[in-house]
Amino acid sequence: MLKLLFSFLLLIPFVSKSQTSQQLPTKEVLVIPYWGTIVSGYVDQGAFVNFTGPSLGYGFGKSQILFGMLPSLRFKEDSGTTKNSVVIPTLGIGITYTYKALAFQVPLYYTTKTSTSNGKWNIGLGLGIKMSAIRFKKDS
Repeated sequence: MLKLLFSFLLLIPFVSKSQTSQQLPTKEVLVIPYWGTIVSGYVDQGAFVNFTGPSLGYGFGKSQILFGMLPSLRFKEDSGTTKNSVVIPTLGIGITYTYKALAFQVPLYYTTKTSTSNGKWNIGLGLGIKMSAIRFKKDS
């Protein structure tokens, strides 16, 4: 059984359907430096910057709705005698709506339990840009 499973997993990358696509000739070369979306915003009395990660999405026209994970950097300065770092890498979840190059986001981040407070989900609000919608002309 283990050999069968191993051989099946080994053959998966080689099974594919051939697809042909015809591209229209173009006179300009476009460079897209990053395909994702960069969003910054506010959550739990601090700021965040995230790059929308793996997500489920639905596109219609020039709009797109994404629900997925948000690998982020949170910026928050603690008050009191014991403090966390000002910059904390974290993973959140949320909904992102993009229209052309503009992105609106409602993220959720979890703050873990400490000795003085319970853990809780914090909702935020963010605004950003969709990098794949911005086209740069390459100098010829």
